[in-house]
Amino acid sequence: MYSFNQQSHPYPTTRNATYANNGMVATSQPLAAQAGLDILRKGGNAIDAAIATAACLTVVEPTSNGIGGDAFALVWVKDELHGLNASGRAPETISINAVKESGHEEIPKYGWTPVTVPGAPGAWAELSERFGKLPLTEVLAPAIKYAEEGFPVSPTLSRYWKKAYETFKTELTEDVFENWFDTFAPKGRAPQVGEIWSSLDHAETLRSIAETNAESFYRGELAEKIAGFSKNSGGYLTADDLAAYKAEWVKPIHENYRGYDVWEIPPNGQGIVALQALNILKGFDFPEKETVDTYHKQFEAIKLAFADGQKHVTEEGHMKYTTDEILADEYGELRRKLIGDEALLPEAGEPSLSGTVYLATADNEGNMVSFIQSNYMGFGSGLVVPGTGIALQNRGHNFSMDKDHVNALKGGKKTYHTIIPGFITKDEQPVGPFGVMGGFMQPQGHVQVVMNTIDFGLNPQAALDAPRWQWLKSKTIEVEHRFPHHLAHALAEKGHDIRIALEPNSFGRGQIIWRDPETGVLAGGTESRTDGTVAAW
Repeated sequence: MYSFNQQSHPYPTTRNATYANNGMVATSQPLAAQAGLDILRKGGNAIDAAIATAACLTVVEPTSNGIGGDAFALVWVKDELHGLNASGRAPETISINAVKESGHEEIPKYGWTPVTVPGAPGAWAELSERFGKLPLTEVLAPAIKYAEEGFPVSPTLSRYWKKAYETFKTELTEDVFENWFDTFAPKGRAPQVGEIWSSLDHAETLRSIAETNAESFYRGELAEKIAGFSKNSGGYLTADDLAAYKAEWVKPIHENYRGYDVWEIPPNGQGIVALQALNILKGFDFPEKETVDTYHKQFEAIKLAFADGQKHVTEEGHMKYTTDEILADEYGELRRKLIGDEALLPEAGEPSLSGTVYLATADNEGNMVSFIQSNYMGFGSGLVVPGTGIALQNRGHNFSMDKDHVNALKGGKKTYHTIIPGFITKDEQPVGPFGVMGGFMQPQGHVQVVMNTIDFGLNPQAALDAPRWQWLKSKTIEVEHRFPHHLAHALAEKGHDIRIALEPNSFGRGQIIWRDPETGVLAGGTESRTDGTVAAW
């Protein structure tokens, strides 16, 4: 079983792991973490705390997520792991031909074309109804209060907000985007560090969701406003698209890695990429972390797994190969044999012939939640529904315009999705939730956290603080500036195109909570690359 006798890595850490036994919330924003902890103290469970934290994050970290985004969750309750896929479908009326007729050869980042049905409110409602203890009105109260009364903007948030504003003021010049500027830059600029920002419209929307268990968002007053805005400004999204939406309970998928089961949400999520990489890597021995051989094999495994993911993964009903075929040990062995001494150009195989927020919560009843939600690309589509504060996601940007591609754009279809929550169990008992947010960095972050924990015995905070790397394309690997330079040089000699990043922004932001199986004591780690916090009692 997992042991708390874990080691720190040889690089300086910004803090130690956090320990507690009554409850814990780990996320990227202190106010949101505290909101979740307050719900635990009021008698809520880990599920209530997760919902409260997620809703609060839409207010206090709008640069990464929002009410108009998607969500996924892995929930451990009563000795069982449950999966929730709350990603939205493309509007029924959209098609490759329709997009081309509108003048686009590729799916644009902004505007109505990439907007899919938001799933986050549906996730909150489903989780609350099935597993929550407190009414949604009480669970969403902290988020409503921050939206109504305002909160002081933190340094990291201010930096991302300013960056988004500078981009949007150049690229979003049409009238349809005016509501974004009215909502998120009411003074003609991004809010500064320590400045109070609030959104009364956002507060009223959250209140409506809480009072109707999200019915107003999909089949009521809010749905009418969203659909009306779409109709009046040339969008594809309709009232019927919203009314048809429901978050889906799914069976999580897993890979056994050195006696531990690592769990992910099945496709359309990209968690399968992390599992396939682990399936490849489990055939090697890694006696030491900081070696050329360790990093080389990690790079190669990720490249091979991504090549398959980007060719074969989309919504499950549209996939050529099943999850079982992609994660089969025999296929993992075939892919493993491709790894040699030199960097390779990744190509997909044939398995068989036949700007996101993450949070983790735990309570003293044994419940644990791994939860992630996002608008994609920071603020998303640049569209804000008038009078609601709802920033709509642009998740449809991940669809392919190639009609023969497995992830081809189609009305009513879910796209390949980047946001993935993770969970680890051993001997059918929970070790705990983990996640690393950040686009296509996420499965790479999952692999690094899992190996840091299982192979190299790092405690939760050390596992997150360790220098990260990410594959970008071809043979290009980006590493953090703290990455050992002598190893970077040696890896370059193997043919890897190593690039050193000066900023940590692109390497994801992670959270971890592990539970001691004997004592029930919780150990948490949070992201040192942002305003990460572990709130505990």
